[in-house]
Amino acid sequence: MNFELGRGSFYLFAVTADTFKHEMADALKAYDKYIVCIDKVPEDCEASLKSLMEKAIKAYENRGPNLRHGIALDRQVTIILSQTDGERPLCGIYFNLHSPYQKKSAAKTAKSAS
Repeated sequence: MNFELGRGSFYLFAVTADTFKHEMADALKAYDKYIVCIDKVPEDCEASLKSLMEKAIKAYENRGPNLRHGIALDRQVTIILSQTDGERPLCGIYFNLHSPYQKKSAAKTAKSAS
């Protein structure tokens, strides 16, 4: 149950990183199985997910009027919490695709073309 007050929805229970433990567990399974990351081993990913979730919750709880999302990210992961009419916000965890072998000159070429 939530209530609409000036700046958005306020929930009757505290939203914490543990609120989204199932989503984080699913993300860790996918990370361990599908993601190759030179910078972050699975144990570091777990700590990173918890830290980013806490930042996303803080951003969500302190969002401005008429804003519906709280977002936190680093180079490898993006977490988005979205306002709903349900008991808790929706949670999206995305792995940012990046290649250390990507040519940096391609970005410069794209800028000069525009």
